[in-house]
Amino acid sequence: MNTLRATFFAVIGTAVTAAALAAGPAPEATTATNPLGGKGASAKSTTGPRQITWEELVPKDWDPAKAFKDIDLSKLDDADPRANELLLKMQEVSNNAPTNPEMNGQNVKLPGFIVPLEENKGEVSEFLLVPYFGACIHTPPPPANQILHVRPKSPAKFRAMDTVWVTGKLVAQRNDSMMGTSGYSMTADTVTKYTGGAK
Repeated sequence: MNTLRATFFAVIGTAVTAAALAAGPAPEATTATNPLGGKGASAKSTTGPRQITWEELVPKDWDPAKAFKDIDLSKLDDADPRANELLLKMQEVSNNAPTNPEMNGQNVKLPGFIVPLEENKGEVSEFLLVPYFGACIHTPPPPANQILHVRPKSPAKFRAMDTVWVTGKLVAQRNDSMMGTSGYSMTADTVTKYTGGAK
């Protein structure tokens, strides 16, 4: 897959097929959804944070593919001058992906993969949470509304691409980093190992 198609997949595919891109273990039978991006109602609790899916972070009316419907990627390769223009346009769409206003300020629990931004002696003090393995490291970053910028209240002992649960107040706040642009941020109350279902 060339760079152009890989970027298109990251920008467009992530937003519209989050469930298919989920790469974590299957949830336990008591969980209503695939926690790394499945469809359906989120697991709810009367106390504590509400477990959500990545799909809930994307506005229902956002269609990232709309601007690219008339483009035939099979006719472009990385050496084509038009490819660079298209890559820049895709990146712009990705970086400016809108957040879901209904999620702003909610106390949530979300699983995902860690992309470290700040770490020291095996502890991560700042990271991006992404919905699938390899995002921002081995592949282009997902859209901003599929990246969560996390600062744990206490440094967490995890490594790149470890799968975790984060809990805390979700804030619709854009942040640029060398690994990608995030549309959401959180000061995480907890960062715990992902075990395949809600705890």
